[in-house]
Amino acid sequence: MSETTPPPGVVASARQLGSDLLGALTERLELFSLEVQEEKLRLIQLILLASAGVFAGTMALVFVSLTVVTLFWASARIAALAGLAAFYALGFLAVILVFRRFVRAQSRPFAALQRELAKDRACIQPES
Repeated sequence: MSETTPPPGVVASARQLGSDLLGALTERLELFSLEVQEEKLRLIQLILLASAGVFAGTMALVFVSLTVVTLFWASARIAALAGLAAFYALGFLAVILVFRRFVRAQSRPFAALQRELAKDRACIQPES
């Protein structure tokens, strides 16, 4: 007689299923944690770059404006101020448009996690 190992029982199968589910959950949590770290670093970089850009741009605009108004002080200071105001308003509008385009072009946060969960869902659901 040859000895065959009996198929695993219900308890062993449930234990294996629980272990597999826990492993998948652990992997997804690690992926989520990694993506949170990446988003945090990206946000910090974005804030630092934007702050530096705003500071440098503001300083440049202030000194250029002072120079232009000083040059036209005697002859056309009101026209110079109005021209600068119009120029800054157009610049502000351009920045808003570029910023909106930039935000729309960014990838969705946690996209990799969502893709992995979609794959998991597709594996679990019965085929129709």
